[in-house]
Formats: sequence, C-alpha cells, structure tokens
Amino acid sequence: MAYLEINDLHTHFTKRSGNPFSSKVETIRAVDGVSLKVEKGEILGLVGESGCGKSTLSRTVMQLIRPTSGSITLDGSKLSDLRSSEIRRRRLDFQMIFQDPYASLNPRMTVFGALAEAVKQRHPDSKGNALATRVSELMETVGLDPRLQRKYPHEFSGGQRQRIAIARALAPEPKLVIADEPVSALDVSIQSQILNLLKQLRADLDLTMIFISHDLGVVRYLADRIVVMYAGKLVEEGEAEALFRNPQNDYTQKLLSAIPSMASSAH
Repeated sequence: MAYLEINDLHTHFTKRSGNPFSSKVETIRAVDGVSLKVEKGEILGLVGESGCGKSTLSRTVMQLIRPTSGSITLDGSKLSDLRSSEIRRRRLDFQMIFQDPYASLNPRMTVFGALAEAVKQRHPDSKGNALATRVSELMETVGLDPRLQRKYPHEFSGGQRQRIAIARALAPEPKLVIADEPVSALDVSIQSQILNLLKQLRADLDLTMIFISHDLGVVRYLADRIVVMYAGKLVEEGEAEALFRNPQNDYTQKLLSAIPSMASSAH
C-alpha cells in the first residue's frame, strides 16, 4: 500500500442561488472524484490554475475540510473514519506549509514561542534546555540563525518568514508535508532558496511531500511525479520529466506554454 492513498474523493459545497427570490441551491464540485497514490519519500507535484480545486484537495487531505465522499488512507489508517479528537492527534503526522507565512504566523508570538508550541504538540513534557535546544536545531535546519529566535515575524523578510513557517511545520516531526503554493509570494531568487531547502529536507528527514503550485516550472524542479488538476478532476499524471517531454492533455500543454524561466534559475 502507498503511504497516502486517495480513492474517489469528492468535496462538494452548496451555496444559494444569486437570485434573492429563488430558493435554488447550487452545488460546487471543488474536488470531483480524485484518486491518487503518493509513495513514501516521494515529492508529488499538484498543478493547476487558481480555482481548479487543488487547495480544497489539500485541505481535505489535512481533514481541515471533511470530504463529501471517498476515502483518504495515510500509512494504513483511513482518516475519513476517525473521530475529530483522533484526527487532531494524527495531524502531528501530516503538516501544512501555507502560501502566506505572515498570515499563518501569530504576530504576537516570537519565533521561539511559535516553534516551542509546535514542538510541544509532539512532546508535551519538553521544557527548559531540551526545548531550547530543539528550537535552535529547527532554526538551523531551515537555514536561520538561532540567535534570532526572540524576534517577531514582522522583523523578518518574506523568505525568512517562510523558513520559520517550514520550521514550524517540521517541529511535530511529521512524515507528510503538504506545501500549498509556498513560494508564489516570494521573488525568484528567494524561491530558488526555498525550493532547494525543501529538496534537502526531503533527503535529510525522509519526508513525503505534496507540493502544490500553479507554476509547472517550479514543480518540475522539485517533484518526482506530477498530477495536473482541472475543474476538480485530475486530467493528467506522470513522471515529471516524461510529462514535460510529452504532455497528453490539452490543458497540460496550455500550462506548459505559460512557464516562466523559474526552473533554470533554481539550478
């Protein structure tokens, strides 16, 4: 069995019609029958334009949104069958990195406070020197000087804040990391640094990763395999280089034609 298996997953939302005199309810099929597997230690690239459903899919995998139907199995455990309390405990094994690190970090909490809080999710009795040492190790792991740990998020650059967000995601010692557009808000030179960091972390920590982006060039540099999503469905899947050399789907070809020069600058 693959480390993560998604089988016929549907995540639908309902909203009332825009007509105030109508009681009609519209169904939005954000994720519409997605099945895929992610192997242990693999980086899977999930690509598609804004609104295609990729962020909803990631949040459904994280169980931040419960699926309408279908199943998600992580390391042999069917997440969709677990109670909310059990999901919170299991979520230590799968963490998320968001697009905007400033929005996802508490502005009133120092870096030490944010990372210590995350460490204590896995090790609630951690304190004193052991906790301080672990926070310093996390900062060094993501390329930050531990002497900066008493600073607040607003005192860092965008790239540094994303490194802090990555350190916080790593703090509970997850096996699966879902990175949702983690470099799209950064300039190209900083994007390269973060991509190289993620590559190194995968190698050092044996992480399994889903990397979500609208930019195929970025995903090509990082991912072993790519799946392309359009209108809630997966329309193409393949090894990264094979998909680039011979895309089968018209939508994939359109995405490829729009690639900027990011891939070359990441090397």
